[in-house]
Amino acid sequence: MANPKIKPLADRVVVLAAPAETKTAGGLIIPDTAKEKPQRGKVVAVGNGKVDEPMTVKVGDTILYGKYAGTEVQIDGKEFLIMRESDIFAII
Repeated sequence: MANPKIKPLADRVVVLAAPAETKTAGGLIIPDTAKEKPQRGKVVAVGNGKVDEPMTVKVGDTILYGKYAGTEVQIDGKEFLIMRESDIFAII
């Protein structure tokens, strides 16, 4: 698992997005221009939460999030998303 040197603040989490699908269920190869942004990923860092609201996700959880959730950042040559816990829809 990736271990970025970053500690998110408050209710934010750092997510390593799952790779985009390269083939359809029928075996067709999807070109780069038609690939959809993944909506699942693995939590690699978690903030402390807010005073009234403790964090419900933890490092290592696989999550589902919104299509346009988070801010993309590059850390140590890898792409991560930083998002609020409220942008997470579910833990898988």
